[in-house]
Amino acid sequence: MDNSGYKMGKPVTAYIGLGSNLGDRKNYIDEALRRLSEAEHVKLVKVSDIIETTALSSTEQPKFLNAIAELKTTFGAMDLLKTLNNIENDLGRTRRGQWWPRTIDLDLLLFGTEILKSPDLTIPHPQMHLRSFVLNGLCQLNGEMLHPIMEVPFRELKARLNGCDSALDPDKPQLISIAGIIGVGKTTLAKKLAVRLGCEVILEPYDKNPFLADVYAGEKKLALDSELFFLTGRAKQVEADKLESGRIFITDYVFGKELIYARRLLDARQLALYNEIHPRFAGQVAAPVLVIYMRDSVQNCLDRIHSRNRPYEQQIELEFLHGLDSDYEQLFKSWKSCPVIRISTLQGNDIDYLADQIKYYTSGHFVTAGGTK
Repeated sequence: MDNSGYKMGKPVTAYIGLGSNLGDRKNYIDEALRRLSEAEHVKLVKVSDIIETTALSSTEQPKFLNAIAELKTTFGAMDLLKTLNNIENDLGRTRRGQWWPRTIDLDLLLFGTEILKSPDLTIPHPQMHLRSFVLNGLCQLNGEMLHPIMEVPFRELKARLNGCDSALDPDKPQLISIAGIIGVGKTTLAKKLAVRLGCEVILEPYDKNPFLADVYAGEKKLALDSELFFLTGRAKQVEADKLESGRIFITDYVFGKELIYARRLLDARQLALYNEIHPRFAGQVAAPVLVIYMRDSVQNCLDRIHSRNRPYEQQIELEFLHGLDSDYEQLFKSWKSCPVIRISTLQGNDIDYLADQIKYYTSGHFVTAGGTK
């Protein structure tokens, strides 16, 4: 361990997460802030709004009040942690595990740009990028600041969550889904990422749909057959019971897009029947832990469709792609299931960057030709 964490020196800016879900929550937050402001070698600079949040624990417990505080300190990181622990103890914190209720919780989120990993302290906080209540507060205080390891502005990390909170869970399949309109480059990106990460790729077998060409040619009576073919095929590919827990998979589609296509391609009677069938399959699939949403201009996507020259796609028109583009934007505007990384097609060429970001949103192991790692 780096002993510099204990030394005093030049003032460092640190960020603390405060939380309470027992007793007089507001009073515990206020009292912790008062004690921080009076602590030696610590200056309380500013505090975010206090907000109420739902506990991440799967067990029922009271809601939290949360806030973020910015400090200046001449302490080293370990001595600051000791100060925080002392305040917690004084305010009746009982340490019974990660997800237990507590009178006060003081987390050291950031200590300047320092990166530290020891049995007692990891900074930056290892899951702060998965907590909207943390990122909301940090963005109030300094949203343009970069995460020291991920090297992404906190404003962007906040946008990826769209207001939701999540936690890494190695006990479920680590499914990464790539989304975007036809021709944006989903399959190419999925294949490249799978090679780079050494994990399994699951590709939708478009060419095996016996109805698709006729539907794109205007045979609307076959649209329901085509959409049910896709629905059942996707559900089988990403069925939760068939995907190994802890193992990472990448798909070139996001389950949920089928509703977009159904609403675009089916008539009212077909759609009514489809809407009855869809939930039966949707309830069986593994939820993604991360979505990569690819964007490009609709014209570029149409040009790409023409250049790859799949016969059944040549009837696709610009207006249809514009509609899909709008529908995908609406889908991810309200998406709460998991984090979403938005990229342009050009950014999709930066495989190393994407592969690095993916690792912060997954907790499984990667599969390679020689086994696992």
